[in-house]
Amino acid sequence: MFNRKKQPAIRSLIAEATRLDGDLRFTDGLRIDGVVTGNVQAESGKPSLLVISETATVKGEVHAQHIIVNGTVKGPVFAAVMLELQPKARIEGDIVYTGLEMHEGAIVAGQLLPASADKPVLKLAANNS
Repeated sequence: MFNRKKQPAIRSLIAEATRLDGDLRFTDGLRIDGVVTGNVQAESGKPSLLVISETATVKGEVHAQHIIVNGTVKGPVFAAVMLELQPKARIEGDIVYTGLEMHEGAIVAGQLLPASADKPVLKLAANNS
């Protein structure tokens, strides 16, 4: 329905009280509620979902196919398929994307760079208030 592919299941969690120092690689889906200091990268070529919740902070590069951010990222973000910036998203770094959905309140301190020369997909999030 609505031309959306089924997202991979979230199989891993970095809990709110957890701090991880070092690079992190994952497959399928990952939710971060804690703090990660290091690069976060999904296995390339496979469907992946990364959720960075409003309590999360990532200091490093972020790579995945579908990324949903409602927390803080200090570093560049690379979304191969879609990037969703929710209202409390704070990104300090450049963003490379194919599709982008940005909600009111999200802040980006960096450049927005489409991944290809084709027209990128941009969606204005509906205001539900």
